[in-house]
Amino acid sequence: MAPSAAVLFLIVVVLVVCLVASPELAVVYGQLDSPGFISIDCGIAEGRTYPDQSTSGLVYVSDAGFTDAGFSAAVRPPYDDPNMADRYRTVRYFPGGAGARSCYTLRPVTPGGRYLVRAAFHYGNYDGLSSLPVFDLSLGVNRWATVNITGASVKYILEAVAVSPADFVQVCLVNTGLGTPFISGLDLRPLRATMYQEATVNQSLLLLSLSRPSATFAFNRYQFWPPDYALYRYPYDPYDRLWQRYGTVAAWTNITTSNDVDVSNITSFDKPSPILRSAVTPVNGTRIDFSWISDSALDNDNSTYLLLLYFAELQRVPSNALRQFDIVVDNAAGNGSQSFTPKYLSAELVKRMVQGSGQHTVSLVATPEATLPPILNALEIYSVKLMTETATNDADAKAMMMIRTKYALKKNWMGDPCAPKAFAWDGLNCSFPSSGPAWITALRLSSSGLTGTIDSSFGDLKSLQYLDLSNNSLSGPVPDFLAQMPSLTFLTGYNANLCDNNNTSTCELEKKSNRTLVIATAVPIAVATLLFVAAFLILRSMKNKQDEWMANNSRLSTSGDRSNIFENRKFTYRELKLITANFREEIGRGGFGAVFLGYLENQSPVAVKIRSKTSSQGDKEFLAEAQHLTRVHHKNLVSLIGYCKDRKHMALVYEYMQGGNLEERLRGEASAATLLTWHQRLKIALDSAQGLEYLHKSCQPPLIHRDVKTQNILLSADLEAKLADFGLMKKLSEGDIASIADPRMRGEYDVNSVWKVAELALKCKEKPSRERPTMTDVVAELKESLDLQVSYAMGYYSSTTSSTINLSATSVDLQSDAQPSDHPEKQPVPELQQVGIESATRIGPAPR
Repeated sequence: MAPSAAVLFLIVVVLVVCLVASPELAVVYGQLDSPGFISIDCGIAEGRTYPDQSTSGLVYVSDAGFTDAGFSAAVRPPYDDPNMADRYRTVRYFPGGAGARSCYTLRPVTPGGRYLVRAAFHYGNYDGLSSLPVFDLSLGVNRWATVNITGASVKYILEAVAVSPADFVQVCLVNTGLGTPFISGLDLRPLRATMYQEATVNQSLLLLSLSRPSATFAFNRYQFWPPDYALYRYPYDPYDRLWQRYGTVAAWTNITTSNDVDVSNITSFDKPSPILRSAVTPVNGTRIDFSWISDSALDNDNSTYLLLLYFAELQRVPSNALRQFDIVVDNAAGNGSQSFTPKYLSAELVKRMVQGSGQHTVSLVATPEATLPPILNALEIYSVKLMTETATNDADAKAMMMIRTKYALKKNWMGDPCAPKAFAWDGLNCSFPSSGPAWITALRLSSSGLTGTIDSSFGDLKSLQYLDLSNNSLSGPVPDFLAQMPSLTFLTGYNANLCDNNNTSTCELEKKSNRTLVIATAVPIAVATLLFVAAFLILRSMKNKQDEWMANNSRLSTSGDRSNIFENRKFTYRELKLITANFREEIGRGGFGAVFLGYLENQSPVAVKIRSKTSSQGDKEFLAEAQHLTRVHHKNLVSLIGYCKDRKHMALVYEYMQGGNLEERLRGEASAATLLTWHQRLKIALDSAQGLEYLHKSCQPPLIHRDVKTQNILLSADLEAKLADFGLMKKLSEGDIASIADPRMRGEYDVNSVWKVAELALKCKEKPSRERPTMTDVVAELKESLDLQVSYAMGYYSSTTSSTINLSATSVDLQSDAQPSDHPEKQPVPELQQVGIESATRIGPAPR
């Protein structure tokens, strides 16, 4: 099929999908006029959009798709000025008592991406009360600013530059008891990765509010064009930053040029901008002075500010003339001064960090050698805000949002589920480790009006210990994934149409009643799927020749396995250098090469395995290893994030596990406080066996690890203990179980459980393969051993009985007194290196 025909076919596919898709599946996102732009007019009717003429047509949309809280209202006369921007004509307000939090969720965004977030407010006496409110604004789980409305006609603008740790950004309004929070508009603009690098996941930049009565807008980002050019934004600034004219100063004059200013030396602009084609200079003087006062709405006693000064020479300076000046902050030598000469039509950026609250002064002072006065083209002033609150871990947060949407739950379920603690969602218990994100350990949804089936999102709450779904109208079977969460206790009583796996008669009746609905839904989805598959095959056949080396090596994978490296991210060698800070920290080394610690854009740690020049592993071996990893997916096997084949450079990128490997835990010296219990040791063995069982039984053809050893079993950071295990064969023959058990456990284990594992280990060491147990047998034996130990620990075990308890999740009725623990048992997550991968002798924590 010709390329033009393929494109036409793809268009048809898209049209068909649009026709068959269910309207309930539609998701409302912001207008993407420029890639990633989200422009929201708060309070306008759902579904309404309009082009904003002040920004050359950026389209604003209703906020109905970004929040389901609050009410809309229009500003009242005389504040409905026909000349003001449309987004100031309506508001969304959020009534409620003190402490109530109401949030907007902006998506899609890229985790680890840097964004400008802007909130706008115009009271306009929308409620007819003439009561000016004061409330807080937060960005995610961290406080952004206090919004203090001082006039009904004043328009307030607050901006922040922040890094998003998740695939969404949340902006929340918090009632502080001083009036009803409201908002007029929200903007989100993606920034380049090289811009404003002072903004990280740990701190954001807040555009400092202005403290001069003559200000038209309340922010500190200035350009110096003549008065007719009061405000520059999109499209003159491709990132839609608002550049306000500084104002008229009698001692200053403007110089301008019609020529473009080169911006290749600065990161704030990626193409010439008229913003830098004007500058201010003193009329009859040798210095430029300006100051600012810290904003109490944003700052604290230990305030830090980021000052950005932009310079570009706009006049041709004769050879016998010199424009040179010092940049002095607060007249103090401690803040430093620097002689500076701007370059002709070439922009330069000077940054200063300024400490302390109160008033600050910046002076541009001509040097004694200068014959021309100083100039200044533009400036920005930010308050640096530390992000001290830690959000709920991403997986738990996403799961809770899915549950909230699935069951249309309101409660106080806005913003982050666990953080800050004062705003945690009703019905949740959260665990807050000393470092890292919070985890959800208990969820109580009794009598919450839940209908339908039990959603799969519950299974994504990996630290959940207690789940109460009783007294609702749930139907269908209890999902198997609940039984696969060993530490979970769940209540499901008084759900008349809910059935377990042992009694499916009720479920069968429900299936029959829903069969028509299922067919009606499945047919259009199946049609759309077939069309997409056809389009994919056509486009794939047109693939660029640069990837042919992959196809040529496809024989390395089995005929029954079509997965390949393209399922994972492809890195360039340059990206790997950035990720690893130029390969600064080596954490291991093996036959393939060195392993380095790195960090992705969202600050997630990774292990980068670089093939050395002396490695015996060639292209085929490299491809074989990568293809093995891409087609093997199991919770107990190491997972591959991506790969690099950039000319002569080859590398694999794995998840990084901070807990190290089992060998370090077993051979290190550990205090009693960090000793591995027998229960934890059994769990590690069981998880490792399950990984091997998957390789042996679930892979086609089966994969044999061939290098199973403690060095290749990786642990999560939650596992804090070590064990010495020497002379097992010799001591077992003596028949004394205590002689091989770690004395530091002080006998706190079930003897039969230890014997069972010891005997199993000996069987696995038998030389004839027929006498060794299969991995299925190993898993079964380890589960029985774990059952024995749990029974022993609970006080239920007796040496005269052979019965064991079931470790699967226990379902109890409403009379149960089971309660969740505030501190869930830390679950070890060992990982096994895949067959064909060279093991690495590590120096630091193990890659994952």
